[in-house]
Amino acid sequence: METIDAIIIAIVEGLTEFLPISSTAHMKFTNPLLGVEQTPFGEMFEVVIQLAAILAVVVLYWKKFFDFKRINFYIKLIIAVIPALAFGYMLKSHIDAALGNLTFIAWVMILGGVVLLFVDRWFNKPEIFSEENISPKTSFIVGCFQVLSIIFPGLSRSAATIIGGMTQKLSRSAAAEFSFFLAVPTMLAASAKSFWDTYQDHPEVIARDNMMTLLIGSLVAFVVALLAIKFFIGFLKKYGFRVWGIYRIIVGLIMLLLIWRGIIS
Repeated sequence: METIDAIIIAIVEGLTEFLPISSTAHMKFTNPLLGVEQTPFGEMFEVVIQLAAILAVVVLYWKKFFDFKRINFYIKLIIAVIPALAFGYMLKSHIDAALGNLTFIAWVMILGGVVLLFVDRWFNKPEIFSEENISPKTSFIVGCFQVLSIIFPGLSRSAATIIGGMTQKLSRSAAAEFSFFLAVPTMLAASAKSFWDTYQDHPEVIARDNMMTLLIGSLVAFVVALLAIKFFIGFLKKYGFRVWGIYRIIVGLIMLLLIWRGIIS
């Protein structure tokens, strides 16, 4: 992977990680458009830069993450991340196969977009407006929704968890913020596992040049994500999900067209 390719992919990741449009889908389709082949390092790169982007949450919400007196906050995150860890381990072969199927990802993009067209209408009477009022039970339910994004790559982790929160009467902004918080332990675990698996199966990948590329990509994803988070929260409060649903449908159809014409495969 060339440095310029890593920077472009990292920008795509940083822009899309917190939006309900699936950063995974965008990276999976950006790679072939750039002519980047899927390699063990490339697969690890895509996971680790997601963690780098998500660390932007820790910076923006550092008071919450490092207020060790609020033990309930950490307990809720642990409860919420358990379903993803369990199903991610049990369904690894399915997940790997789905991640390699661009047609499947494109259809998930489209169908997920259709759902987003109606979410604001379905869940328009919130009762919970801050993380402090989220119960452990609600945390677990949101964590179960996160599993859907693992089973169906292209669904979007943020979309699944935000919608999960809204089904439990969280406001759009409260659901989005809790989705951001939940992303930290989720992607920390996923990145650690991806790095370790790559080191065990392909130790030659952990080379100096590759690690420099990974570092550059991570820094770019982190900086871009800092800007994207603030934009998304403001946009979500004002406009809701419909515009993202339309975007997903259009992009999904473009993906299917590119696959059909053999431009990407």
